[in-house]
Amino acid sequence: MTIKPIKTERDYKAALKKIDSLIDCPENSAEENYLEVLSILVEDYERKHYPIDEIDPVEVIKYRMEELGLKQSDLAKYLGGRSRVSEMLSKKRKLTVDMIRILHKKLNLPAETLI
Repeated sequence: MTIKPIKTERDYKAALKKIDSLIDCPENSAEENYLEVLSILVEDYERKHYPIDEIDPVEVIKYRMEELGLKQSDLAKYLGGRSRVSEMLSKKRKLTVDMIRILHKKLNLPAETLI
């Protein structure tokens, strides 16, 4: 088992294939150690070549509202009125700590996503 940096897309795909073949390896084995190191190399390559944009909290809220079939008026009773919700959803008003707590609790959203 040779470890080398992942520099190309071809190396990356080969590493993913190898990870897939090792995923059910025995715990505390040489294969598991190899899998761990290879996973770190893949993660580094992905971070450099496939960056993930930051998540927009308002878009997360809108998505969750859609999932739950909620309207702005449904949030108004928790967040202090329709105009406040409208301003928040149009990004004219920033989320406050209280709003984050309420949205976390009522929409079951991770607080760190809203901060």
